[in-house]
Formats: sequence, C-alpha cells, structure tokens
Amino acid sequence: MSNAVVLLSGGQDSTTCLYWAIKKFDEVWAVGFNYGQSHVREVEFAEQVTSNLDIPYCVFNVQDLLATSSLIEHSDHNEASYLDKSLPASFTSGRNLLFLTIAASYVAGIQSRERIQIHDIVTGVCQTDFSGYPDCRRSTIDAMQLALTLGCGVGDIRIHTPLMYLTKAETWKLAKDLDCLDVIINDTLTGYDGDMTLNEWGRGNENNPASKLRRKGYYEAKEKGWL
Repeated sequence: MSNAVVLLSGGQDSTTCLYWAIKKFDEVWAVGFNYGQSHVREVEFAEQVTSNLDIPYCVFNVQDLLATSSLIEHSDHNEASYLDKSLPASFTSGRNLLFLTIAASYVAGIQSRERIQIHDIVTGVCQTDFSGYPDCRRSTIDAMQLALTLGCGVGDIRIHTPLMYLTKAETWKLAKDLDCLDVIINDTLTGYDGDMTLNEWGRGNENNPASKLRRKGYYEAKEKGWL
C-alpha cells in the first residue's frame, strides 16, 4: 500500500491537496498546526472535513516558535515584512520548514508505532501564484526533502507539491476535477482575518491578499469555462 501525510491548514490549497492525496494514495493521514495565527477557524474546518472523510487529523501546538508576522500580530497584511521589505507582512519565517520537519517526525512515529510504511508528504505550497514567500519555492522544498531523507532514518522522504506551478485559477480547476468544489467553497477558509462571509468564491472578504487572490482565481477559472 502507498500512504501519505498531508499538511492540512483548512484553507483552499491544503484541502485541495487532501483530495488530491486521497486519489493518489491508499491511506492518508493529515496534520495541522496552531502557531498563534490570528484565528483557528481554518483548523476547525480541517477537523470537519477530515471527520467527514474519516481521515485521522492531528493538530500540533507550536505557538511561540516562529518569527512574528501580520498573521500572528493581527497587524496590516498589506505592509512589508519586518525581516525583509521585499516580502509581505504575512510572511512567517520558518513556518513551512517547521511544518515539514514535524510532518516527517510524525511519519517516523507512525512507522515505529504502527509498522506502517509512509514515505510521502503532501503540501499545498505554490511558487507561481503566491506572495513570493521563499519557503514556498520548489528549491526550498527540494532542500527540505533531501535533509529529511538524510536525517530522519525512515528511508526516502518524498514531498509532493501538486499546486507548485499552478495559477490560482488552475487550482480551482483542479478542485472541480477532484469533485471537491463544493467543499472548497463552503468548508474552507483562506482569509487571514477569519471572516466567515460566504461568497460565490468561498468564505472571507477582500481586505487581505489571500482572499483577493482566491476571488480573482475563481472568476478567472469561471471565465475560462473550467467551473
């Protein structure tokens, strides 16, 4: 059997990747994180979706481990990062690196306790349609894949990034192709502020870059006849 662990925040991208993994692997586990983000409504959606799918979901508390950002401080998402003025305020340094490391340790734990072989991790990072986060680049993921393979002692670790080279419109199309479009619209939340307003394109409002991108991609996909 082929098995995988999915990094699941409860947002559009990670939930789409969860459904992608269900199609690709025999058995799937999911992990989420409370890192002190502005709200945990995304995580609540993730718990709901995984419960409906009967998929194990483990949430790790990693508060106070990451650099500050607008996602943690509740500050203006449209400003520049404290660390690098070329990056947006929402960039949370080390976040994906920490999450992937924990996921790999979780994989090792399952292997040692349950004698189930897992070598695959799925994450929704994307370098083509995001805000230029350096930890969303494929080069970063490749470096992490090598480090985890060398250091975890569980054999090869393969990190899958189904959305890496997709635009947001193409991500919407993928959700339609995976038959999870209704779930993405109704049961995910990508907005930084936790606004639960339900729009044609999903939940949130347009006061932050994530929701703007989500809305723009939806209408672009609809215009192309994909939805």
